[in-house]
Amino acid sequence: MRMPTEQVLVNLALYDGVQDALQPDRGIWIDADGMIRAVGQVDDVLAEAGAARVVDLGGEHVMPGLTNMHVHLSLGLPGHLADTVHSANLAELVLLMADSARRTLHSGVTTARLVGESRYADFALRRGIEAGAVDGPRIFTAGHALCCTGGHGWEADALEADGADGFRRATREQLRAGADLIKVCISGGIAGQHEAIDTPQLLDDEMAAVIRVAHDWGRKVTAHAGPADSVRRAVELGLDCVEHGYELTDDVTRLMAERGVWYVPTIVVSRCEQFFRDSGVPGWLMDRALAAGPRHWESLQHAIRNGVPIALGSDMPPHAGYDETTATIRELEFMVDAGMPVADALKAATTRPAQWLGRADTLGAVEVGKHADLLVLRDDPTRSVSALRTLHAVMKGGVAYRDDHGRLGVPR
Repeated sequence: MRMPTEQVLVNLALYDGVQDALQPDRGIWIDADGMIRAVGQVDDVLAEAGAARVVDLGGEHVMPGLTNMHVHLSLGLPGHLADTVHSANLAELVLLMADSARRTLHSGVTTARLVGESRYADFALRRGIEAGAVDGPRIFTAGHALCCTGGHGWEADALEADGADGFRRATREQLRAGADLIKVCISGGIAGQHEAIDTPQLLDDEMAAVIRVAHDWGRKVTAHAGPADSVRRAVELGLDCVEHGYELTDDVTRLMAERGVWYVPTIVVSRCEQFFRDSGVPGWLMDRALAAGPRHWESLQHAIRNGVPIALGSDMPPHAGYDETTATIRELEFMVDAGMPVADALKAATTRPAQWLGRADTLGAVEVGKHADLLVLRDDPTRSVSALRTLHAVMKGGVAYRDDHGRLGVPR
């Protein structure tokens, strides 16, 4: 188990996740519990820190660790990825997930929201990460996604149910296992062979049952959703977040903004042809996903224009290669290309997810009293989110898990 050491990072330019402007010549004091004790002018921080170890970052840029809000660690698209998962026993599955979790952390994602996993292995992995036995991001998980019989995700271990009573029971089963949130599939999607993206799959009483039980237990509900009408019905019933939203409209995004319903667009999944080819997915899936791209892009633009709260999520593995970077970083670049200001995109990957998760007091920003989840970059992220392509060090809870240049004392 890696333990944090008390240290002061100096000679750095800081984007703290709160102020939009870069703050030059800053110091960050990290205590032996991996928490941030002081942030400010270097001399002031050093005076407070006393005899703590000093680490000179050579003028590099520091920002909060990223949060990816749409992650699957135990699922694969139809093709060889799914075959590998389905042929694995439970022990092998957890090891596959642990490898993906390690890669996710090294890619700069220090917190991940899992939105549908297999065989409850995500809870074992979460315990392993929390115990320090496994390297990985902080995990918030929905357990199994919920779907109707034959609905979206059933072949990828979504838990099937029917009727309000069936969905109440399925929701409570995830809560019993320790779910932090509930994920429900209310329409078709790109990965279901016998459905269309706009196929409605839950009745209002079924959606209402999930939302009521989750809210009674103090949990939020997010929904896999494609068509605007299914989203509108769920929003009116009290839904908290929409995943994908392939066919959102101006009116529906206005309603989402009015009701404070969040959006995780996962825009990369409808424009990742090379990933699909490398994954050996069936032709029908690739054709459907890429054909959804133009309408998906319009949905994101509607949401940006109408002020829907947006959080970063990739659906692709966070660490997966994409245009000489990762799916996570490419997602951020797409969000800016669609019209989101750089400052908003950075918050969509840091402070805003922490707010949705109810952990804004300890995560998402470089502030006193929060976990020292930090990224070190060569370039300035406030000028362009593509600066994240120059990421070379990752710290979670005051422990360096990646240190390409050896400044934090971790071998390359």
